[in-house]
Order: sequence, then structure tokens, then C-alpha cells
Amino acid sequence: MTETAATLAQVAAHAGVSLATASRALNGSTRKVNAELQDRVLASAAALGYSANVQAQAVARGTTNTVAIVVGDIADPYFSSIAAGVIRVADERGLIVTLTATGADAAREVATLSALKGQRPRAVILAGSRHADAVGAPSGSAAELVAIERGGARVAIIGAAAPGLRSVPVQNREGAASLARALVERGYTDFVVLAGPENLLTARDRADGFRDVIPDAQLIPGAFTRDGGYESTAALLATGARPGCIFAVTDVMALGAMTAMRDAGLTPGVDIAVAGFDDIPLVQDVTPSLTTVALPLAEIGARALELALADLPQAVSSLASPVAGTVTLRASTP
Repeated sequence: MTETAATLAQVAAHAGVSLATASRALNGSTRKVNAELQDRVLASAAALGYSANVQAQAVARGTTNTVAIVVGDIADPYFSSIAAGVIRVADERGLIVTLTATGADAAREVATLSALKGQRPRAVILAGSRHADAVGAPSGSAAELVAIERGGARVAIIGAAAPGLRSVPVQNREGAASLARALVERGYTDFVVLAGPENLLTARDRADGFRDVIPDAQLIPGAFTRDGGYESTAALLATGARPGCIFAVTDVMALGAMTAMRDAGLTPGVDIAVAGFDDIPLVQDVTPSLTTVALPLAEIGARALELALADLPQAVSSLASPVAGTVTLRASTP
């Protein structure tokens, strides 16, 4: 015969308290219960084998102990490295992490953030590249994040800031400009930029930064993925073009570009130089090793959660300082 789980009402009756008092004692309400009643309720709950309702606890506290990470693509090491940093800090704080990938789709990102409002997370970290509409204005994600904050959660964005929201800004434009200058110093003169989608702010900033230094670099839009880098490069090479250097706005796009070169009978780093951005762990081990702009991705993720949870103004100011990339020259740009 299956035993029926104890209810909150049974715990309250056993402890000789009201249902409201039992709920506050067990579900962590901001309204405190005196120590004697708290002990009675806890003892009754243990005696009856009562398991607290997580959703009820969330309602009582106004939040849960979860951290929600929203990323573009978990298969991309850029996002998984950031998520690792968030998870490390969450473990230190006794928080549980949930993760959603949006596929870099703006509508799906907005829908995901809207759904999170009802789940009452302690914090939300948006690590996907921010979208912009045709005139460059931030997309609807910012409005959803503001609504989440009004509901009691903490929010932090990685990358381009939105008014009224905490963010860990990354110096994407500056990093790409530094890379361009380093490549010019190495003697390269003919550049193609695999620019990613035009409505992604991260991709746009990196492409613009590169062209701040090399304004005549050819810009090729495409998907913000390994396959996007492959397809854009394959199409370029099919025209007979042989640029001196291809800069991809992400490392995974650069890896796709290198494969497309090999499939066309070319040797990356010999026939055409290649550079990327991010310094995901994989790029040191490919042949040739990839020139890139290195970002401390796990540190960025850790900082984002610390920023979301920070209370003191000086801590917020320190954690929100811009993160610079470091140009790392390797064998792909001899």
C-alpha cells in the first residue's frame, strides 16, 4: 500500500500552529517566525516526513536558489567556457544552475527570458550576443530583463550594456582593432573579414573594430558558427579569390574557414593567413595554431554572476569594469 506524502496542513496541525506560521517556518518567508515555533514546526515536519514544496518556497521568498544562464549555442566553446565560470561561483554560493541555448535567435531569446519571469530565479545571466534591429536599437531582450529584475531576480549581461542593467562589458571593438594593427605590422595588406550576422552586436563591434584600422577590408556576412565560417570561405575561394589574411569574428568561424581552405587544396597559414577572436581552448591545438584575441572567458562568466549578486556600490563598479582582450599571435599568421 502506497503511503500518502504529508501535507503542510498536517505539519501545522501536528505542531499546533497556523497554516501560515508553518508555511513561513518551512518556506523561508521574509516574515520571521520566533525560534520556539520554528523548532516545533521543523520537528513536526521531520516526524511526518514532510518535503517542502520548492515552488511554495519561491513564492514565500520571492525567488529560488537557481541561476539561469541564457547562451547562444552551448556547443560553442565560447559559451561553455563562460558557463563554467558562472557554475563555479554558483557552487561557491550554494546555488543551482540551469542553462538554455537560444541558437542566436532573437525571438527565442525574448521568449526564454519571458518564461524565466515565472520561475523566480535568484539571478539571470545573459551570455548570448545582443541583437539589434535595423536602426541599431537594442532588441526586446532588454525589456524582458528589466521585468525580471522588477520581479526580484538579479540580472547581468555579458557584452554590450543595456540602460538600467548591470553588464560585464567586453572590449570587442578595441580588441579587433589591436589585432588588425598587429597583422599590418606583420606585413599583411589584403584582408577579408568573416563578419557574422549583421544584427549581432558582438559580431558588429569586432568587424567594425577591424575596419577602423583597415577600412578597405572586404566584409562577408554569414552565420556565427563553424559552418558559417566554412560556407563563407568556400564561397569566397570558389570565386578564385586568394586574400592575404582572413579574419573571422569568432574562433569557431575561423576553424571552419581553415577546413574550407584545406578542402580547396590550400594550406592555412601558408597560402592564406587566418585569425580569430576569443581564444577558445581548442585553437592552441589545431594545426596551425590560431592567431586570435584572447578573452578570459571563465573569468567573465564568474564575474557576471558575482556582479548580478553584488550589493555594495564599490563591488558593482569594480565588477562592471571593461574586460580587454589580448592579441595572441600564432602560426596561422606567420
